[in-house]
Amino acid sequence: MLKPILFLCTLAAAVPVVAQTPAAPKYTMSNDHVGRLAAGLTASSQIVYKKAQDRDLSLFVFNPKGWQATDKRPCYITIHGGGWTGGEPKRMFPFADHYAKLGLVSISVQYRLFNAKDKSTSVFNCVKDARSAVRYVRAHAAELGIDPQKIIVSGGSAGGHLAIATAMFEDVNEDGEDTSISAVPNALILLFPVIDTSKEGYGNAKIGDRWKELSPAHNVRAGLPPTITFHGTGDTTTPFKGAQIFHDAMLKAGNRSELIVNDGGAHGYLMRTQELYDECLQKSDAFLTSLHLLNP
Repeated sequence: MLKPILFLCTLAAAVPVVAQTPAAPKYTMSNDHVGRLAAGLTASSQIVYKKAQDRDLSLFVFNPKGWQATDKRPCYITIHGGGWTGGEPKRMFPFADHYAKLGLVSISVQYRLFNAKDKSTSVFNCVKDARSAVRYVRAHAAELGIDPQKIIVSGGSAGGHLAIATAMFEDVNEDGEDTSISAVPNALILLFPVIDTSKEGYGNAKIGDRWKELSPAHNVRAGLPPTITFHGTGDTTTPFKGAQIFHDAMLKAGNRSELIVNDGGAHGYLMRTQELYDECLQKSDAFLTSLHLLNP
């Protein structure tokens, strides 16, 4: 397989330089590279961060070697995808494990899933849970051994949407929650995210008439955290056009934004093979190192 040639865009415009990626075979969560890695991983602990609709929601914590509660380590939080309707925290365990091995406290988040049949859970509930998770981590930093000002949030697909939601949708909060505790992370890593919820993107029918309230591409403003986004031009689930619109809007607003393009990459492409997964981690590590959130 040819390695895709990637490009970075920060505050200055750049010309994309990409290489063709062969069409990928169909994969499932159980037979792709990340799925195989996840099957052999277990978290260090499981912590209930919230009770919602008579159920407990948990954080799956990966502590690094030598961890102590008195530490003040950066924290990496990852959120699984699945169209807000499926998926599970274990899907993202390999990412959490990677950053735990690099010395960070790493967490994979469980959240309520959208239920179209009984309407008991909306996409707004999913956003509320993601924001609650970051608030919990920041409020319990002393117990978790983390620095509350060094929180990274990442996610894939719908999880990528929930990751950016922690920084963006300040009016979407659980009733009674202490909003004086910020849900905004210090950096974002977005993997083929749901980034445009208009009819040209993904999720419009699931969100309904209020779709624009939850569309990252339509809500960019100055002051958002530094962001790196991985997206494939062949993505027909969350179309690449949305990622480009978001990236351009971030730059225009004066925010740091890096867009890593995989030419022809389908939805979830970087989960498929070791080569693509490792390349994603390498680019993400470099991004975090530049922000002093990772010490190589």
